Amino acid sequence: MVLMDFIFRWLHVLFGITWIGLLYYFNFIQGGYFKKATAEGLKDAKEKLAPDALWWFRWGAMLTFITGVLLLVGVKMSYGSFNAYIVAGATLGTIMFLNVWLIIWPNQKIALGMVDGDGPAAAGKALLASRTNTLFSAPLVFFMLAGPHFATGGGYGQAASGSTGLWVVLALIAALEVNAIAGKQGPLASVMGVIHCSIALALVMAALVMYV
Repeated sequence: MVLMDFIFRWLHVLFGITWIGLLYYFNFIQGGYFKKATAEGLKDAKEKLAPDALWWFRWGAMLTFITGVLLLVGVKMSYGSFNAYIVAGATLGTIMFLNVWLIIWPNQKIALGMVDGDGPAAAGKALLASRTNTLFSAPLVFFMLAGPHFATGGGYGQAASGSTGLWVVLALIAALEVNAIAGKQGPLASVMGVIHCSIALALVMAALVMYV
């Protein structure tokens, strides 16, 4: 049981590196290149580079999610309950996974010309969801690490300060996801903006769970 738990944990981290690494690549590197590329370079990247990168991206997300669910089952069996950190982290990870498969990938297919549709509109929807996932990434990593290592008394089953802060965090996640579906980029429009907002969001959410 201990060996299987470790293997799933190892795979979860490995797949997560693949997923979030490509998320950062799209937001921090590829997007900027697409704005500066020549027409020929942009066409070539959209036909050859982006589809391959998106394949690794979406399946990295899928396998991260699956191994995460298996780890949650193991935690439930071992501890009987989840602490607030794990609940917040699992919620963020699940929403980010759904954003990949239900918003980013379907709209990227249109934006890249792989299927018919309004390319510019689809690109905007995919970008906002991708920026939101980047926004969620810092708090996600904090909560997943805090779950076993930072909870009061140690252990997944130990509660944080209280449930009020967790409910506020979940409400904040829901509000930001609504914006990801039908809102605006706002400060997430720039690379530095989304980085700063992600770190600030992690600090705010951590404080809510720890002290409220």
